Amino acid sequence: MARIKRGVTKHRRHKKILALTKGHYSVRHSLYRRAHESFIHAFRYSWEHRRDKKGDMRSLWQVRINAAARANGLTYSKLIHGLKLAGIQVNRKMLAELAIRDPQAFAQVADQARAQLGPASA
Repeated sequence: MARIKRGVTKHRRHKKILALTKGHYSVRHSLYRRAHESFIHAFRYSWEHRRDKKGDMRSLWQVRINAAARANGLTYSKLIHGLKLAGIQVNRKMLAELAIRDPQAFAQVADQARAQLGPASA
């Protein structure tokens, strides 16, 4: 059986992992075995958190929309229901942007939603 010499390959692989864990605490950036564990966990966390970020942003938009809706005399759920009845299709990201950057435009959207809900919501 042929002898396998992997000095260069192994060294490159170790260097790559140690470069990826640069900045990790203690021996997690200097010892290969600990660095490899750290790398595996860090990349798993980053993968999961990229997905969590979508839900976090949606929650933030809902909070901002609710605050602006309450300033206009509605609740978040009544505003969304009124928009649905009015046939206004604006996603939560854009509603949140309107609430922050252009309160007058958001007030107009809220008024249209309120008009669709009828006199009971006013």
